[in-house]
Amino acid sequence: MIITLIGMPGAGKSSAGHKLASMLGYQFIDTDKLVIDDSGKGLQDIVNDLGDVALLKAEEQSIVTMNLKDNSIIATGGSVVYSEKAMNFLKGHSVIVYLEVPFGTIVTRLSNLTTRGVVGLKEKGLHGLYEERTGLYLSFADHIIEVGRKDKVMDVVNKIRKELML
Repeated sequence: MIITLIGMPGAGKSSAGHKLASMLGYQFIDTDKLVIDDSGKGLQDIVNDLGDVALLKAEEQSIVTMNLKDNSIIATGGSVVYSEKAMNFLKGHSVIVYLEVPFGTIVTRLSNLTTRGVVGLKEKGLHGLYEERTGLYLSFADHIIEVGRKDKVMDVVNKIRKELML
């Protein structure tokens, strides 16, 4: 089984994905790291130097050229849902799990927002992005995991395991 985690920056995709992969003995893939490795630049550097569109293209390219293997957990960047091509690739190869986190919780988790390389942040602000992306996440999700304000990483991992019967 290949599981892809989607959601807002700060939703816990990388933390939960890494922990879940470790528990299951699965490979862990962080698509933000793929973009950084492929481009040789940090996400915020790509946004600053080349713009949001360049980051979206780099993200899409890194995803659609992945060599996917069974028993993998993929943590995506929050902007992956802007690429229908990337999402269709992931949907065709994996089970999509949306980590749905209340806006207030996202705000409290993102102390490094201006250095994370968040697509659309300058134009729309965090709340605007949250509103815009929520519908996209829901449209691609096979499963939705509600992440509460007090949930720790293991709580999220256990919710995913229960939902997917792992």
